[in-house]
Amino acid sequence: MVTYLCTIAGVSRSGYYNYFSAKSQKRRKENDQKDEIAKEIILKAFHFKGRKKGARQIKMTLAGQFEVVYNLKRIRRIMKKYDIICPIRKANPYRRMMKATQEHRVVPNLLNRQFKQNVPGKVLLTDITYLYYGKGEKAYLSTIKDASTNEILAYHVSNRITMDLATDTLLKLKKNRNFRKVKDALIHSDQGTHYTHPGFQKLVNKLGLRQSMSRRGNCWDNAPQESFFGHFKDEAVIKVCTNLEELKREIKNYMTYYNHYRYQWGLKKMTPVQFRDHLLRAA
Repeated sequence: MVTYLCTIAGVSRSGYYNYFSAKSQKRRKENDQKDEIAKEIILKAFHFKGRKKGARQIKMTLAGQFEVVYNLKRIRRIMKKYDIICPIRKANPYRRMMKATQEHRVVPNLLNRQFKQNVPGKVLLTDITYLYYGKGEKAYLSTIKDASTNEILAYHVSNRITMDLATDTLLKLKKNRNFRKVKDALIHSDQGTHYTHPGFQKLVNKLGLRQSMSRRGNCWDNAPQESFFGHFKDEAVIKVCTNLEELKREIKNYMTYYNHYRYQWGLKKMTPVQFRDHLLRAA
């Protein structure tokens, strides 16, 4: 009977008896105990700073914060075994908010997707996204991101999508003491009405920046900025905020986490601030 069932299952008779041997059962028990220990360590990284993470984020957080080195294969196996689910980014197609009027001016795409120039302050990316929170409330987030380091240098939150949403973000960039503008620095955006507006363009010139714009309808020309918004919406806890002040506090906490504690694979497994300092030391 055993031989027949082994044939049906596609396993050898010796393998069947070996699986149920005292030695094998003892080994599986020991492995389960080791996995339980690994699970608790991985969960510490998974919940670090209250932000759920994927396998690569967990690996970098373990090394950077807990001095624990696990390979990705082990982390993924433990996550699968214990149903530790990481956030999955949802498709969020770019939606144009308004059309520019005749007084607005589109500028050429000077950046041409040359995002990573390994010079902090050389390439700045900016954009605006919408946020739903509370009981159907809507707010808007404007950010300026350093393309070389992924650091968020300035941001502004508002419940209205007025022109000062973009210009106030520029003014906050000016006040950021950690921002060092370098020669030929530029700020890149889409062709949204905020960025083609004469007031925004005048302030860009006043700050000594060049201006660059994506081609019409081409979200890939500002892909790193779009990527940040995707991660932000997956990881920040914004839907439970009941008012604008709560939303602003959560966004402030997330920006601190993102810049100082969120390790990134493409930054040599450093945080944006760590990578910025690394580039400045190497210069």
